[in-house]
This record gives sequence, C-alpha cells and structure tokens, in this order.
Amino acid sequence: MQKPTIQPGRPLGTPTYESEPAAAFGQAVRAARVDQGIAQDEFAALAGIARSHMGKIERGEHVPTLPLILKIAKALRISAADLMAATERNMGAGDGS
Repeated sequence: MQKPTIQPGRPLGTPTYESEPAAAFGQAVRAARVDQGIAQDEFAALAGIARSHMGKIERGEHVPTLPLILKIAKALRISAADLMAATERNMGAGDGS
C-alpha cells in the first residue's frame, strides 16, 4: 500500500478570506483600542504594524496571521485568548446568541 502524499497549502476550494471572522476580529481590536484611548496610528506603532495594515485589520478587510494576532494582543496588553473570546462574541452577536 502506497502512503498518501501530503500537499502543501490549503485544500482546493478553500477560501483564503472569510469576511465574518475578519470583521468580528477587527471589531474586537477596535473596541479594545478605543476603550484604552489609543489612537490607531499610535497603536499600530506599538504593535509594529503599518498603520494602513492596521486599518484593514480593524475594518475586517484583512485576516491577520497568528504572529500578527499575538503582536496586537501584546500591544493591547491583553491575552490573545481574551481577544479571540471577544471575536467569538462578535461573531455570535448576529445569530441571536
């Protein structure tokens, strides 16, 4: 019996962008940043992310990678778990949860 080969990358047909989690994450980041009274440009500098890229993340136009999520959480001085919990709450907000 031949071993199956493992193909790198996403399976065929898997989207690279999903708007609902991207928007929910962006809402969570923006809410935490505003609660702390930090301007977006200042926050982007704290996180080591370009301001324009941070804007795309907050608007849900970009799905951040795990390293970016960790940088964002650190700049917000909250755990990545808390940031993900807020994201999950934002995703549930539209379905009556």
